[in-house]
Amino acid sequence: MGQSVEEFNAYRERMNARLMQEDQKIIKRVFNLDTNAYMEGHLPVKTKELLGLGNSLVLRCDDCVKYHLQTCFELGISKEEVMEAMSISLLIGGTIVIPHLRRAVEFWDALSEQAS
Repeated sequence: MGQSVEEFNAYRERMNARLMQEDQKIIKRVFNLDTNAYMEGHLPVKTKELLGLGNSLVLRCDDCVKYHLQTCFELGISKEEVMEAMSISLLIGGTIVIPHLRRAVEFWDALSEQAS
């Protein structure tokens, strides 16, 4: 795997903090909107995270996939639920999603190994 779970989280945390140092209202508002969008609402948080994961796969954003996978893992979403959700993303996105699906499974395995 190109980047460990720890490396991914450290980089993400460091760079998000760096971005927040800038005097950019739009960046700060988008981050806030993102945070609020995934809060409990009419849809449960778990559903929202699976939607985020699926959309991230179809859009082929590996960083986003990792973020949503980790959140799904922390929420106790099962491997089977994640795999089923990702299979829908593969269906919708087509075979171009396969490399991202591979990396997603690799990252999920790393999360599982880290937890044990």
